[in-house]
Amino acid sequence: MHSSHSSRSSSSTRFAPDRGLTARMVSTMFFIGLLYVVFVGVLLALLRGAWPVILLLAGGLFVAQFWFSDRIAAFSMGAREVTPEQAPELHGAVDRLCALADMPKPRVAIADSDVPNAFATGRNRKNSLVCATTGLLRRLEPEELEGVLAHELSHVAHRDVAVMTIASFLGVLAGVITRVGLWGGFRRAGERDSNTAVLVVLIPLISAVVYAISFLLTRLLSRYRELSADRAGALLTGRPSALAAALTKVTGEMARIPTRDLRQAEPFNAFYFAPAFSKESFGRLLSSHPTLEQRLEQLGRISARLGRA
Repeated sequence: MHSSHSSRSSSSTRFAPDRGLTARMVSTMFFIGLLYVVFVGVLLALLRGAWPVILLLAGGLFVAQFWFSDRIAAFSMGAREVTPEQAPELHGAVDRLCALADMPKPRVAIADSDVPNAFATGRNRKNSLVCATTGLLRRLEPEELEGVLAHELSHVAHRDVAVMTIASFLGVLAGVITRVGLWGGFRRAGERDSNTAVLVVLIPLISAVVYAISFLLTRLLSRYRELSADRAGALLTGRPSALAAALTKVTGEMARIPTRDLRQAEPFNAFYFAPAFSKESFGRLLSSHPTLEQRLEQLGRISARLGRA
């Protein structure tokens, strides 16, 4: 009895806590934050004339990123909030899972896309959104859908969705700050300044490095958090086989989706339940998700463990 209480208090929901995930989230946010500070510092050193613009922009964008990144992400992925009257089955499933997990109910949305997928976004549990695509709702059985939604709600409960949402926007910020900083610096420096040519090459290069590092950091976290969400979702529902069936079905269906639709979804792979490209061409280091085999193997182990319990 005591142990179950301690696990509840550590995560404040009934989703199984994951210390490994927490450690990875803390380290990812630390390095991303450090990267952000170093990046702004380097820009300030290189573009001394534009320091007020850079500081104002860096601070403003950071605040905006924290408060609005979830809405930006949801909007970018075409999520449209729905009422219980508009989507009774989806709301019903979310209601049941939230009651089971003892967590606040997130906003519920549907994205009009034939790509069968789901995602969660939000900066905390009280300001979160869970979205399923029309393609997913059309293809999955109720039990399978619950498995997918439990996976997504686990992201919200573990707060890794907030970390991913914030971390994923660093590259965007780097690009914006660089452009404005260059513009502001050049206006003050004048076109004939001998340093201008160096800055034209150097600053985009620094920006690219910052983006690449933040990309790799988020990818490493993304793969672990997907396995963690599979595990937590399966343990919550007690039906790992339903999640495994959904995973197999969704991954198989991806091959039938037109390439154009998959390409549109690809930039948001880190947020999705399953990657929009079933065979990611960049290799394992850059992939946003563990392989289907890894995910099914883990669910198989959980199933065997639950069977023995």
